[in-house]
Amino acid sequence: MPTMSTSHSPPTSRITSLRSILHHDLPASLVVFLIAIPLSLGIAAASGAPLIAGLVAAVVGGVVAGALGGSPLQVSGPAAGLTVVVAGLVGQFGWAATAGITCAAGLVQILLGVTRIGRLALSLSPAVVHGMLAGIGVTIAVQQLHVVLGGQAQSSLIANLVALPGRLVAHHPHSVLVGVLTVALMLVWPRIPKVKVVPAPLVAVVVVTALAAVWMPEVTRVNLPDRPLQELILPAFPHGTPWAIAAAVLTVALVASVESLLSAVAVDKLHNGKRSNLDRELIGQGAANAISGALGGMPVTGVIVRSSTNVAAGAKSRASAILHGIWIAAFVLAAGAMLELIPMAALAGVLLVTGLRLVQLAHIRTLRRHDELLVYVVTAAGVAVLGLAEGVLIGLALALVRVLYRLSRATVTATEENGEWTVLIRGTLVFLGVSSLIRTLRSIPTGARVRVDLSVDHLDHAAYEAIDDWRRGHIDRGGSVELNRMAFRAALRSTPARRLLPWKPQVIAAPDQRASMLDGIRAFEESADQIRPMLAKLAADGQRPTQLFITCADSRIVPNMITTTGPGDQFCVRNVGNLVPPDGSGSNSVDAAIEYAVEVLGVRSIVVCGHSHCGAAAASLEANAPAGSGLQNWLRHLEPSVRRAVGMPDIVDPATGVKLSPADKLSVANVAVQLSNLRSFACVRKAEAEGRLELIGLWFDIGAAAARLVLEREPYLVRADEELATASRHSAS
Repeated sequence: MPTMSTSHSPPTSRITSLRSILHHDLPASLVVFLIAIPLSLGIAAASGAPLIAGLVAAVVGGVVAGALGGSPLQVSGPAAGLTVVVAGLVGQFGWAATAGITCAAGLVQILLGVTRIGRLALSLSPAVVHGMLAGIGVTIAVQQLHVVLGGQAQSSLIANLVALPGRLVAHHPHSVLVGVLTVALMLVWPRIPKVKVVPAPLVAVVVVTALAAVWMPEVTRVNLPDRPLQELILPAFPHGTPWAIAAAVLTVALVASVESLLSAVAVDKLHNGKRSNLDRELIGQGAANAISGALGGMPVTGVIVRSSTNVAAGAKSRASAILHGIWIAAFVLAAGAMLELIPMAALAGVLLVTGLRLVQLAHIRTLRRHDELLVYVVTAAGVAVLGLAEGVLIGLALALVRVLYRLSRATVTATEENGEWTVLIRGTLVFLGVSSLIRTLRSIPTGARVRVDLSVDHLDHAAYEAIDDWRRGHIDRGGSVELNRMAFRAALRSTPARRLLPWKPQVIAAPDQRASMLDGIRAFEESADQIRPMLAKLAADGQRPTQLFITCADSRIVPNMITTTGPGDQFCVRNVGNLVPPDGSGSNSVDAAIEYAVEVLGVRSIVVCGHSHCGAAAASLEANAPAGSGLQNWLRHLEPSVRRAVGMPDIVDPATGVKLSPADKLSVANVAVQLSNLRSFACVRKAEAEGRLELIGLWFDIGAAAARLVLEREPYLVRADEELATASRHSAS
């Protein structure tokens, strides 16, 4: 009789999940728990909130947001980004009312998530968001500098700066020593290679607390209630005008939402797992804030410091965030007295460094390149001096003014030479610039020969009508107008005419292909002024490509378009099926290209690019190449790829989750085989071994216009951003 015992065994997937939690998430949760305690206490102290409120927020953020949120590896809790907001609310309404505001803000966040408009918060200008964080960071740093120096923080940045000289001459040597040691450890510890896996805030607080316990007994320390659960301050309805209360609720909800969503997006770039559901993340954050406020806790957001630590510690699921909240609750209830050994100056030192790190030089450099630095600086200064809401509104207003200015920024000039007028139109031409355009066009004499050179990012309908009306009128009065219709239509479609190639889809079976080609050449020459200096330099200096790009001869594959490269960047080899026959197979053309690229040009990478709907792959699977033909002889080099594909599991597109067709699976396997074939060349093996050359597999989905990286191992096909994030983590470690 068959046994039924197997029916009572746990499913394999559950066993695997449990093993993953024990092996990955449990250790990671302990690391995050250790870093969360000092940060939560420090943020509570900097906000003017009861210290226990910071720990409540850490527990609720970990358990509730971790369980209900849409970001599997994000860790939530009290955040430095809300410090200024909370401090202002405590000063205006008191702590009990601030907890009530937090609870209401959570309900607003849930509403944003349910209505699926939460992701609109990501439409904020990055310059405004980063400027907001920088302003908050500067405010926190100056505020906590007072605590490091043994005093109390003032209510505003200006007050803190005014009081700073007096604080510097005050005599609090023990507090200063604790703060300076904490800051030094925070800065130095991450630079020590073999020990940086232990979080710097934990090391700094533990070391300084131990030293203070022995040599500085009189230093001010953390003061927690003896009975934490009984002494929680429950929320109360705030007293004030309805507008003031509504503004406070919306400020907490929006700032917490933006910070959580930005953190979730940043965390997604650090791992290869499931991507965040931003609407669900808002619902989870809202539930956490509603519960945290109801328990007398601080506002909760997703926090990048704890989240990145969670990923680096090896977490694989949301279990790590949930467990870290449980550990904090257990520690506070069972060993809260140990927290009261921590000097307040140590927490201030941690927050001082954390605040300064909100001012990131990488963001400043990026915004400077994109001409957004002014918005960043104005927003940061407004937040630091006037307040968060005022600073953000000023930053948004400035960003909007700059957008309107750019929309109206078009250069229109008319010059005459040898009896012919040339009208140059550059920039972005919309209704705001039509009056200037019309004035310039009307300055051209009646009956003149005119050539209009149009090179704009965008042309709206008002500008289109203005040019077309003038053109018709000028022709009716005996003049002539030469206008590049292709550039005109491209600008109207917001397809920049100043691109390298004024490309347009060709009409299949056009009646005069020679004329069509000549039209294309003419269009290229009309827009070649912008690239002529670059090509002249390439002609004089010679080619120095950094990449050998081996791809299929398929007409739908455009290497420079896929990789956003230009002349001089790629040394390209194209053949049917993007094949690299092994060295010695007699494929002289491919052999010569590889050797020339590696040994003479010194390329730093070789890319083999396959693609979907590949005719070579389909012909190999169906064996329908004409017998004895050159095509059949060439496709014999695909046979190892066919054998490789047969032994591989199904391949799923990492973005859509759709299983690839047999032909597309073969084209992916073929890329992996060609990478192996490249290593049959001695010059490739030597350059790769010396670290001078990297081999890269690429697969282009024509229908989706999406490129994937091909790996020589499972899962074989990955999104480029995921693999780049993995490479960045490896290089950083």
